[in-house]
Amino acid sequence: MRTTEEFTQAMQAGYAVQGGSIVLGAPLFQGACVASAPVRIPMRTMNRHGLIAGATGTGKTKSLQVLAEQLSLQGVPSLLMDIKGDLSGIAAPGQANPRIEERHGRLGIPYAPASLPVELLSLSDEKGARLRATVSEFGPVLLGRILELNDTQQSVLALVFKYCDDNGLPLLDLKDLRRVLQFTTQEGKPEVQKEYGAVSPATVNTIMRKLIEIEQQGAERFFGERSFDVNDLLQVRDGKGVVHIVRLTDIQDRPRLFSTFMLCLLAEVYATFPEQGDADKPRLCLFIDEAHLIFSTATKPLLEQIGTIIKLIRSKGVGVYFCTQDPTDVPDEVLGQLGLKVQHALRAFTAKDRTAIKRTAENYPLTDFYRTEELLTSLGIGEALVTALSEKGTPTPLAHTLMCAPATRMDVLTPLEVDGLVARSALTAKYNEVIDRDSAFEMLEKRLQGNTGGAEAQDKQERPSPERKPAKPERSLVEDLSRNTMVRQVGNTLVRELTRGLLGVLGVRTRRR
Repeated sequence: MRTTEEFTQAMQAGYAVQGGSIVLGAPLFQGACVASAPVRIPMRTMNRHGLIAGATGTGKTKSLQVLAEQLSLQGVPSLLMDIKGDLSGIAAPGQANPRIEERHGRLGIPYAPASLPVELLSLSDEKGARLRATVSEFGPVLLGRILELNDTQQSVLALVFKYCDDNGLPLLDLKDLRRVLQFTTQEGKPEVQKEYGAVSPATVNTIMRKLIEIEQQGAERFFGERSFDVNDLLQVRDGKGVVHIVRLTDIQDRPRLFSTFMLCLLAEVYATFPEQGDADKPRLCLFIDEAHLIFSTATKPLLEQIGTIIKLIRSKGVGVYFCTQDPTDVPDEVLGQLGLKVQHALRAFTAKDRTAIKRTAENYPLTDFYRTEELLTSLGIGEALVTALSEKGTPTPLAHTLMCAPATRMDVLTPLEVDGLVARSALTAKYNEVIDRDSAFEMLEKRLQGNTGGAEAQDKQERPSPERKPAKPERSLVEDLSRNTMVRQVGNTLVRELTRGLLGVLGVRTRRR
């Protein structure tokens, strides 16, 4: 049986930090809170990604809130995916109560309510700055994986992007992409076939149907201008990093749109931000709540794309944190890249749940102080198993941690507070302007109209001009009807005469045989 003194020494050594750090709480041992060994996470390892997991109601969203607060106070901006709509309170100060005072008394850390700078963003009709990206920025590879295209369909999509690049046709929204796809098999078929090869109409039709699938989940709102500049996520005000909250409460049932946005954002961040290497603190941290919405609907190529981006984006000074109920929701290739793990309680109601708990326990460092598998089901609300990377890059000891309470409001903003926040936002004024400039759709339409008009004009020039005839006097309706009746009578007479003549000829031929 290990002693409290041994535990304290192990925690103090494991969580000793020389540089900047954030405090998540203090470790618990045999029911007592060891305030002399706070659980500190080095700022220089916050770009090594992380996981916050736990059953519903165990406090994982509050842990996410604490992490975002601590980063902001250290001057690091963040981006939070607010699926449930309960993170907007970060913009308002918290309020002390007896439970919070008792918790922080045990931690030995005074509770200090604070508000932080917040920007609200939206993919849909929620209030906030609109997030958009153009089809061109998305690119054929990432778009093809979102659409779940096979190799043949992917090659046609790449051909379309190449044709547009070569001919100066901007692909801004899905309307542009649909029009160019139609053009390759209709009016522009000879031109495209000559320069790039034949395009199968069946393949184009399949891609069109795939586009309809994501349009039905609201993707047409995401593609377009003004395109969001990821550098606007790096705002710092009065020394505090701005917390950008993407309000996603109305797209919970549209996971394809959510995953489309996330992949585009990660790809754009990786392509835009310069290399940072191992800095004293990250440039930006992203928190993805309800991460299972991304992974549960993702295809194997899509998961590979996510895994690749997570591996590479660390060097840009960006940390990505997934928040989900079950750690097994996160694929192994992604889970292996996560340095910080904050594991709240899990529930074991079925054999499957018990198997998942056993697998989860195996993902944590071995410890002589806890029985991890048993502890996972007995953690209280606001308690978590924590392990991170030290400043040397080695895993810290597993700590049963009493978490700090959020310094900001643990509730949502009122509608009036949201309106005020949006009204003061510089990003809302910048990105909520609707722009629909000429792009591939309009340019192709103008080109086709010009070609049609030119052909008609040339045809008129080549034809000899007929002699002008005197203008016919206008006739009344009665005269028109009389004339039409007379024409029909003459026509009937001619048909009868021709029929008789034809029969006569046939009769003669028959007799000759």
